[in-house]
Amino acid sequence: MSLVELGRFSRNEAHILVGRLDSEGIDAIAFDGETSIGDGSYLLIPVRVMVDEDDVDVARRIVADAA
Repeated sequence: MSLVELGRFSRNEAHILVGRLDSEGIDAIAFDGETSIGDGSYLLIPVRVMVDEDDVDVARRIVADAA
C-alpha cells in the first residue's frame, strides 16, 4: 500500500470526505487535522486526505461528483 494525496481541504470537509470514501469502500485518512490546535490556527491549515494509489482515480471521481 502506497498512500498518495487526494487533495487538501478544510478540516471539516476532509473528515466528511474520509467518511464518504469509506462508505464507498475506499480507505482514506486525514493528515494534519490536529496541527496547531494549541494556538487556535487549526482551522486555517489545510488537511491532506490520503488514499491508496490504486484507489486515487475512483476517489477523484467521487470528489468531482460531490462538488
